[in-house]
Amino acid sequence: MTTKDTGDVTDVDETETVTNDTGDTGDTDDTDATVDEADDVIEKRDGIVLRSARVVVGRLGAIVLTVALLASAGVAAWVYFERYRPDQQTNDAAATVALDAAKTGTVALLSYSPESLDKDFANAKSHLTGDFLSYYTNFTEQIVTPAAKQKSVKTSAAVVRAGVSELSPDSAVVLVFINQTTTSKENPDGAFAASAVKVGLKKINDAWLISAFDPV
Repeated sequence: MTTKDTGDVTDVDETETVTNDTGDTGDTDDTDATVDEADDVIEKRDGIVLRSARVVVGRLGAIVLTVALLASAGVAAWVYFERYRPDQQTNDAAATVALDAAKTGTVALLSYSPESLDKDFANAKSHLTGDFLSYYTNFTEQIVTPAAKQKSVKTSAAVVRAGVSELSPDSAVVLVFINQTTTSKENPDGAFAASAVKVGLKKINDAWLISAFDPV
């Protein structure tokens, strides 16, 4: 009786062992398959991320290059308009034009005769602009004209020397040294005077016109 029971117990244990072993083996295979699939997904995801990163980096590189090119173009434009063009407009030729305008205008301002006052003053005013033009017009009409007619005042000016002290595309300052001779009824032999003035000029419609006339 005891022997039979033992055999039965043994059979049951072996059967359970086989069953459990089989079950454990199946679970391991499924786990391995799941791990493999996960690895594949990770590899694909990493590949996509890597490709996306490369695309982004490539686009960023193109953007950076474009910005750099635009920046360099902007710098070149700034140098041209802020430095090169003004230099072109303030070269020796431009200085000569401003210098000639200052000398011609100064002589016109300081030279007149009682026989031709209207013509002389009109010529002088053609070289002037701005507030100084208004001042000169009032001064010649109210003071110079009556005195010149009454006392036969005649003046003649000559520029001895002149030089440009400041020059920009639209304005200039010229230092002018002048010799001036004045005659009148009271002094027919004439009086001589030497003086220096700072002549301020502005460029209006491509013409240099006197906007200030200040004794030094």
